[in-house]
Amino acid sequence: MISEVDSALTALVRREVLDRAQVSVVLDAPTKDWAARRSGPTVNVFLYDIREDLRRRGSGMSALFDENGRQTGRRKPPRIFRLSYLVTAWTQRPEDEHRLLAAVLGCLLGHERLPADLLPEDAPAVTLTVGLPPEEDRSFADVWTALGGELRPSLDLVVAVPMWAGPPQPTDPLVLEPLHADVGSLADPATTEHVEGARRG
Repeated sequence: MISEVDSALTALVRREVLDRAQVSVVLDAPTKDWAARRSGPTVNVFLYDIREDLRRRGSGMSALFDENGRQTGRRKPPRIFRLSYLVTAWTQRPEDEHRLLAAVLGCLLGHERLPADLLPEDAPAVTLTVGLPPEEDRSFADVWTALGGELRPSLDLVVAVPMWAGPPQPTDPLVLEPLHADVGSLADPATTEHVEGARRG
């Protein structure tokens, strides 16, 4: 689901923020070397952290049913992973970067979830949270230091993605025919001969 979320985010920004504007949307790490090579206005959506939301981990197994309502299997509940993106704008002037960031922020605030038409048909709901501080063990300064660049205005976007923990487990098929037992075939042959002889006598 990570690549699907990448594609959906970039498509959302292109569709609702940029329209036909000559602005690129990329997923590259915004390192100093990347910034030096960049040409033209750019919105950078960089995935910098992936971790499970342990507070939302479920337990047990849930039943799966076919179109006729019959149980076909069981599976563990999905585990929720938080994908953290650093969203930045790159132009020639700071004021243009701020306007571009404001437009991206307004777009993201208008969606609690990624639009379903930008995700695969069978994809689960993917929620968005923007503007929250990063995890307690990490700051934006740490991220920029790791990238080797200078601190600049950015948005922190967190995407909560349900991911299945393993394939479903099939259940035994239902028994739809009545049970028939041939009791005679289970009798002791010696006993059967004795009973038949007594009847003849």
